[in-house]
Formats: sequence, structure tokens, C-alpha cells
Amino acid sequence: MKSVLFSLSLLVATSFTMMAFTGDATKKKLPSVMLTQLNGKKFDISKIDNNGKPIIINIWATWCSPCKRELNAIHDLYEDWVEETGVKLIAISMDDSRNMRKVKPYVDSKGWEYECYIDPNSDFVRAMNVVNPPQSYILNKDKEIVYAHNGYAPGDEQILYKKVKELAGQK
Repeated sequence: MKSVLFSLSLLVATSFTMMAFTGDATKKKLPSVMLTQLNGKKFDISKIDNNGKPIIINIWATWCSPCKRELNAIHDLYEDWVEETGVKLIAISMDDSRNMRKVKPYVDSKGWEYECYIDPNSDFVRAMNVVNPPQSYILNKDKEIVYAHNGYAPGDEQILYKKVKELAGQK
């Protein structure tokens, strides 16, 4: 009975979180959180910049199949997205300290051209109230979160790109 109640409460909490983070988001700024670059250097995510062009932040993990499918699908289109809109994608792995050594080899094997960071202590994940990856955010020219989406199904990358094009002044 306890496991049924726990499962039900987890499902309800996840549903509310997904509703809160899907679609148009409140225009809030990113928190000041130190992440680790793949080369081991520290970086404050609130300092990201793209010269007034849209930024996509994607929270993922090496153990998350939908996360990898989403980032691989975007990878196939990313060069065109950058050329057409100037968008920058930041991929933030939420792999913990036990699994973070898997991130760089995976990223390198896929040839992703995204900026990739690791959040080994889940500081950013907690600050953004992420429950389940993948979680995507789009930031406008003022680095405000204007769109959020949780989960991945084939075709979601096209919805993401449509939002980016709107921000870049394209239809």
C-alpha cells in the first residue's frame, strides 16, 4: 500500500511540475550556479551570452534515453538552426559525480557542437525545479526564460525550433 501511495504522489508531483514547465514560461532569469565545463573548468551559467540571439538550455543525462534521442535529433538540424537564427544550445548534464565521467566520451562520440556542462551536485537542477529530464528552456535576447518544455517525443525539436524562429524575428 505504501508503494502505491508513493507512486501515486510521485505521479501527481511530476504532472504538476510538467504542467508548470511546459509552454510559455514566466520571464525569469537563470540562477547564478556554477557548472563544470567538459574541460573541468567552472562556469557560472547566469553569465551565458549569445549577443542578443536566442539560447536553448537542455537538461539531460547519459542514463536518459529520451534525452539522448532529443539531443541527437537536434544535432542533425543544429547547423541549419545556427545559420538561420544564430541560436546557441547549452546542454547541461545532470549526471551525478559517479556518472559524470561518462558525459565527455558520450558527447565526443556523438560529435555534438553544443556547449556542454555538467551539474554534478544538481545545484542548477534544483534551482530550476527539474524533476525529470529532458527539460528544455528557451531564453530571449534579454536572457529571460520565455518557453519551457519537459519530456521528448519525436517532432518536439520542430516545436522548439519554431519558438526559436519566432524569437529571432522569423516566421
